[in-house]
Amino acid sequence: MSGKTSANAWVYTDAYPQGLKQGKINIPSQDGEKVIVEVNACALNPVDIQTMNLPRKNANEKGKEWGIVCDFSGKVVHAKGFSKGDEVFGISFSAFTPLRTGTLAKVAVLDASKTCMINKPVSWTNEQASALPLVWLTAKKCVEDVKPFLTKSGRNEKRVVVLGGSSAVGIYTIILAKKLGWKVLSTSSSRNKEFLQDKLKVDQHVDYTTDDVRAKATAFKPQAVIDCVGGTECIGIPGNLRYISIVGDKTGRETMGGPYTYYDWRAPAYVISQWLRWAKGYVGLGESYDVVILDPKREWLEESTTTISPDSIYIDSVFPFEKAKEAFQRLDTGRAKGKVVIKVQ
Repeated sequence: MSGKTSANAWVYTDAYPQGLKQGKINIPSQDGEKVIVEVNACALNPVDIQTMNLPRKNANEKGKEWGIVCDFSGKVVHAKGFSKGDEVFGISFSAFTPLRTGTLAKVAVLDASKTCMINKPVSWTNEQASALPLVWLTAKKCVEDVKPFLTKSGRNEKRVVVLGGSSAVGIYTIILAKKLGWKVLSTSSSRNKEFLQDKLKVDQHVDYTTDDVRAKATAFKPQAVIDCVGGTECIGIPGNLRYISIVGDKTGRETMGGPYTYYDWRAPAYVISQWLRWAKGYVGLGESYDVVILDPKREWLEESTTTISPDSIYIDSVFPFEKAKEAFQRLDTGRAKGKVVIKVQ
């Protein structure tokens, strides 16, 4: 990319889907505050659509181009601590900085302070590497969060319920839980039952379309519930010590989940109920409750390279750069098993 001053990228100027379009980004001079990567592949997440749908509070934000997508793999053009040409993968939240840049671009210009990036294992393809960072780091956060509560229970057999086990985060949550020797009950539709039981080795499967999920989860007697889909069906199970969600009470895919739901007053009932539930748990009047988000810890991302084999990285589909809109449409169906990936170059 020698001599290039701009690169093709997908950007958005309005809510999804009408606001998504192709554009260009400027490639600045190299300095220590920026990471510049020639992107080979990037992976989509529901948060990408939800970010596009966030309200723009300031009039001067409307119509501006914003970069999109945070997961990536590629080759280093410039990054402190790396050599030019190093093959890397990681996650960046530069879209939420003044740079307003994403990784769905031929060249990604990223804020170094908002980017977690490491060397890509030789045995992983670029598509596999790009598929992992956000979901792995979120799953790791969930498992580390509930671990003290399973220990606190004093029971030899550790039991956890994973709601939405065939979701991308659910998959790696189950993988991590099983590596720790925990018993896992997981929910999905019937079409993913075989995948969860045969591939991920869950101890019990519940079909949320036909079964009484709360009754089955209660009978399982978990010490923790990890919710990857949203809703309130399994909150307050007798004997459960910790309930965490990466979504919150909402079940729709259009609006932002995670801790943002504590402050999204467009849905005041959710805000109030979540805060009350958190407060009750905090003072010991019920199970401990929280809505969590990933921690972009470099050491956690490094752990993925020794924990996950290439055949444990689940990709639903791969689209070319020019068909990014079709990739987002696939993501938006909510039926992808594994990650939707875009091959950039």
